[in-house]
Amino acid sequence: MPENTVTEPLAPMDPDDITGAFAYIRALQAGDVDTAGAVANLCDGAELRQVLLEVFAHIVIPVTAVDDRDGESCAHAFLAAALGQLLLDTLNYADGACLAFPPGIAQTIIRFTETILTDDHGDVADVLRQLEAAGMKQAMEAHPTTA
Repeated sequence: MPENTVTEPLAPMDPDDITGAFAYIRALQAGDVDTAGAVANLCDGAELRQVLLEVFAHIVIPVTAVDDRDGESCAHAFLAAALGQLLLDTLNYADGACLAFPPGIAQTIIRFTETILTDDHGDVADVLRQLEAAGMKQAMEAHPTTA
């Protein structure tokens, strides 16, 4: 099994980036394209794309990191198969959105949350709120004067 490449925690994000990214993601998840468009218009597409990719990294990397110190798969080794299936599903059902741009990235975050982070495709919006709160807490600790 390959050595775990996650050696250092990801740097905390800026609180404003977290707020904007999750506003965009939640709007798309709720099917509110007008709000998603309004949020996207507040920043340029390249910036939103980068922030969404950073959010995705903060969600995916901690969840999929495999501890293989003993050379054995850890209890969460099933995540590799589930993540692979999720990426295949995303590529197959991207709803016409290019995965390299904000709508596709946000839809991938939503699908990852639904598929991997909720029980039986539970309340995705609630899990997104929890992820936002965790990111905001980390960001505020790293940037205490930003508030």
